[in-house]
Amino acid sequence: MSEDVACRLAGVGAQIAEAARGVGRDAHDVRLIAVSKTFGADEIRPVLDAGQRHFGENRVQEAQGKWPALREDFPDLTLHLIGPLQSNKVKEAVALFDVIHSVDRPKIARLLAAEMDRQNKRIPLFIQVNTGEEDQKAGVAPAEVGALLSLCRDELLLEIAGLMCIPPVDEEPAIHFAFLAKLAGELGLESLSMGMSGDFTTAVELGATHVRVGSAIFGGRG
Repeated sequence: MSEDVACRLAGVGAQIAEAARGVGRDAHDVRLIAVSKTFGADEIRPVLDAGQRHFGENRVQEAQGKWPALREDFPDLTLHLIGPLQSNKVKEAVALFDVIHSVDRPKIARLLAAEMDRQNKRIPLFIQVNTGEEDQKAGVAPAEVGALLSLCRDELLLEIAGLMCIPPVDEEPAIHFAFLAKLAGELGLESLSMGMSGDFTTAVELGATHVRVGSAIFGGRG
């Protein structure tokens, strides 16, 4: 089991490096986030033992059940919230996570700013963009990204690292990755959180600085 995980992790790293080289990028500029949602601590430990230190979770409550204990053994890990953030979970999210990828509305930005002040903690944030403008999906509409960024930076003094997206499942992801990269460039943002197990090499080729890979590392979810 541990050997399988180590092999899969190394394989993903090699694919990232190859994709980066193909477009003249340095692979070290791409951060691999191992998406550990639905996996328990016993399944995560082998990935930690293999050297992975950046992990992504979708739900605050699920993450609370496994990461505090894991962090005691691996204090250098970095935990990313990559799923939607509910307003009633902001306090817990600020306490537990090191990076939040899913800022998508002014209310959440204001709550995060207030909670960070209360906890005296500063967390890098990504604005999640609904590039496909899907009604059922979280994320700010592309036309509203500039206004949300201005609120976060200028009024709330939040650190916005970059943009994040999850392309529609029935559309070519490259179109959305290229769009997000163009939008980030126009807004002067350097980081792009995009790409998952099925398309992370395409995301790297189009400028991703953070890729969120789950099943290609952990295997299928039971």
